Amino acid sequence: MNAAMKKSMVWAPRILGILLAAFVTVFALDVFQEGLGLGQTLAALGVHLIPTAFILGALAIAWRRPSAGGVLFVGLGVWYLATARDLFPWATLALMSGWPMLAGVLFLASGFLRAQGEPGTQS
Repeated sequence: MNAAMKKSMVWAPRILGILLAAFVTVFALDVFQEGLGLGQTLAALGVHLIPTAFILGALAIAWRRPSAGGVLFVGLGVWYLATARDLFPWATLALMSGWPMLAGVLFLASGFLRAQGEPGTQS
């Protein structure tokens, strides 16, 4: 495996995790259109940002321990799929659960390379 590919295996899941957190955060912004008072808006914003906190927590763990983070990201995708399966169409489920699962698989691959001692995969 060449150096560029190794570097991609390290950074691709991290960038995907950051983009996923940003994407999920956008959905929290709808609380500002509900016409609530300041306290209620802040409380609603806090509740809407819980999924982002889970993603950032998994990303923090995955940053140093890619295999553990990979399991967490796959788990987040499976959890979303299991809890929202009756609420949304399949395309929405695929989008919202597929990206964390993809990030998880990439983190697992990165962790595998790290465990194999591949140079350039240490962060």
